[in-house]
Amino acid sequence: PLAVLALGVRREMSRRLTDEDARRGEAAVAALRDDLARQNEAVAARLATFGAELRRDNRVRLAVVDGDPAARRALLDVAGGAMRAAGLDMLQVQDSAGRILTSGHFRNEFDALRPALPLALQAAGASPVLVRARTADTSVIVLARLDSVRVGGARLTVAGGAVFERGLRRQLARDRDLSLEVDYPGAPPAAEGDRTVVAALPLPFIDLAAAPAPAATASLTVTRSAGTLAELRRSIDPWFVAALAATVTLALLAAGWLAARISRPLTALAEQTARIDLDRLDQHFASDRDDEIGALAGVLGALTDRLRSSAVRLREAERRLATGDLARQVNHDVKNGLVPIRNVVRHLAQVAREEPESLARIFEERRGTLESSLDYLDTLARNYARLSPAAQHAHCDVNAVVAEVVRGTSSPHATLRAAPDPAGPSVSADPLVLRRILENLVGNAVDSLAGTREGEVTVGTERVDSGNGGVVRLTVADTGPGMSRAELDRAFDDFHTTKEGGTGLGLSIVRRLVIDLGGALRIETAPGAGTRAIVELPAGAGPVVTEGGRG
Repeated sequence: PLAVLALGVRREMSRRLTDEDARRGEAAVAALRDDLARQNEAVAARLATFGAELRRDNRVRLAVVDGDPAARRALLDVAGGAMRAAGLDMLQVQDSAGRILTSGHFRNEFDALRPALPLALQAAGASPVLVRARTADTSVIVLARLDSVRVGGARLTVAGGAVFERGLRRQLARDRDLSLEVDYPGAPPAAEGDRTVVAALPLPFIDLAAAPAPAATASLTVTRSAGTLAELRRSIDPWFVAALAATVTLALLAAGWLAARISRPLTALAEQTARIDLDRLDQHFASDRDDEIGALAGVLGALTDRLRSSAVRLREAERRLATGDLARQVNHDVKNGLVPIRNVVRHLAQVAREEPESLARIFEERRGTLESSLDYLDTLARNYARLSPAAQHAHCDVNAVVAEVVRGTSSPHATLRAAPDPAGPSVSADPLVLRRILENLVGNAVDSLAGTREGEVTVGTERVDSGNGGVVRLTVADTGPGMSRAELDRAFDDFHTTKEGGTGLGLSIVRRLVIDLGGALRIETAPGAGTRAIVELPAGAGPVVTEGGRG
């Protein structure tokens, strides 16, 4: 507001001073016109006085009428003396033909024929006319008038003038911002500056210094400078700036004090709010204030109470969710361990019915699968008993684990085939974890072939050299229907399944186990083109550990 006030005062001051300058300029121009008219009349009166003396001078009569040589020589100095006596700066007498009889400002023009000046002055009448006349040393600008006189029957013209600028400039000197410029053809250029034209008075102009003397127009231009206004602005601007600076400083101090007074309870409220989390909801926001801060404390207190109640419900929901997740995972892993046992038992029952004599031999052949599955379930039980399966990393033979998984998996609608790498690659991993990964992937591949007349599942291994020591690539490929992009995007979501009775944890568990081993898992599939699950694990070296931990 202070800046707006300062600008408004400054603008109003400028407007009023400008209007006042305009009025003073108009008054000065009016006075200039009057002074110019007075000087014009004064020149005319001096010429009339000189004409009367000229009629009484016998030397003029003898020189003009009788042509007396002595009188003509005496006539040369008549105009000079009369010009100085009358206070004129130009004076010359011419006969009816325009021949100069005597000249006070330039004596050497005697007997020269110059009819232009009398004719121009006669045409102007009583109006002021500016004349540029030559002198012995330079030229002079005068305000000229014309008069005529008869001497002995001869008609003579008297042209005279006085320098007008000095008087006019004295008239304008009362206002130091006003100045007068005389502009005429051939005049030197006016000085440049920040000046405004107040008025321009056009006057006829005759240049006697040029040959021939052309008639033109001159201009008396009154200009005004912005000196007083600029000086006033320069003197008042520092006060405005000082007042503005003082006001801003006081406003900042007051704002700082007010902000500190308001922000102190807000800061305390913010610090108390920052201490809130789901494990620490014992903050209380009781306040006896009746303003906005008290209302905010009440809202925060009610919010904390709701958070406290919601945290209890959330913990209960998390407990139930974790229990359900654990139950599903246990169920899924136990089913994977029971499948080989069920297959072996069914096989033994079939042999007992059809070939009882070979039951012992078949039992010995399948005994390793039973023991391996029982060891798997035993280890699984111990890990779940600790609620944190401890991975025991060792260098294990990937081909052996693949062969055991393929041997322990059977399906009436799928043919399982192992394609091991002859180099016998090994990885540094927990054999139980590696077996869980393969059993989940093989189980999903077999399930994808349900409903088909015949299908094939191929489990292959391959060592791939790379810059970081190489990886072992395990591939589980099936010839099933494949998956669409939308189905693949949801394949790794927990509890998402398309199989009746499925838990939806198979691929989710596989992904977590592969990441724990420092590996990577990707699925390549397309509708009608089958599915390839590719697991890449860091290659290992050293003693090979077979499945079940027996080496």
